[in-house]
Amino acid sequence: MNNFYDDAEKVLKRLDESVALIVAQMKIGGKLDPEDVFFDNGEFMKLMNISKRTAQEWRNKKIIEFSQVGNKIYYRLSDIQKLLNDNYNSK
Repeated sequence: MNNFYDDAEKVLKRLDESVALIVAQMKIGGKLDPEDVFFDNGEFMKLMNISKRTAQEWRNKKIIEFSQVGNKIYYRLSDIQKLLNDNYNSK
C-alpha cells in the first residue's frame, strides 16, 4: 500500500511541476512588457530548473535582481532574460 502512495505522490509532483511550467509559458507568451511580468520564487526555480538553495545563492551574490514583499520573492521577466543573455555563450 505504501508503494501506491509513493507513486501517487510522484505523479502529483510531476503534475504540479507541469502546471507551473505552463503558467510560466503563459506569462512569457503574453504580449506584456517584460518589465511588467513577475515570477514568484517557486515559478522561477521551476523555470530555471534550480533548487531553492541555488536561487538563494544567486540573490546573495547579486546574480539576479529580485523584489521581496514580506517573505515572498519575485523576479521580473526582464531580469531573468538579462541573466540568461549575460551568460550566453556563442560558438
